[in-house]
Amino acid sequence: MTMEHAAVLALHWQVNVIKPEGFFGGMLAAPVERSGVVGRAVRFHEWAAGAGIPVHFTRFTIPEDEGRLVRNTAFMRAVGDAQEQFRPDAPGAQLIPEMTHLARHVADNQKLSGLAGNDLAARLSDAGVTTLFVTGVATNLTVEQTARHATDLGFVVHPVSDCVAAADEAVHLASLANLDLATAGCRTAAEITGG
Repeated sequence: MTMEHAAVLALHWQVNVIKPEGFFGGMLAAPVERSGVVGRAVRFHEWAAGAGIPVHFTRFTIPEDEGRLVRNTAFMRAVGDAQEQFRPDAPGAQLIPEMTHLARHVADNQKLSGLAGNDLAARLSDAGVTTLFVTGVATNLTVEQTARHATDLGFVVHPVSDCVAAADEAVHLASLANLDLATAGCRTAAEITGG
């Protein structure tokens, strides 16, 4: 697997999604903790950065004017109603402490896909990136939406199957099965790193 034109998309590794005190903590914090995904993803992101592969983080944030938020789903209505917790400078909008040392590239948006409502896809293309390794939470939400979107944009996409997690294990596995068909195929971190 060639890494010359690769990048990592690290989706929603932020307090609101990962930590108990975050907005989605009641739903996601315990399953994320049980899965051990944070430690695996940190190691994968560190490997990528060390190998010269750029790691691009995305954050779901809502600026004062709501940016490009469209309240067209129950999910978007819920975060819109709690938008103060998603302000770019709010504690919940920050990347988790385990990953801040890797945050050289961070893109904010108000969409489920990390590539919607910002210029990240164009910046990746302009930099010659053709292959994307996708990590993040939740598998069936931002990971699946972004992986499908990136595939439609022409990128070769590999969800990193042991660096993603969801609230429910059955939903997580079903989403990975969908992604295995809808992308260039899921890979484990070890398959990508060779270790």
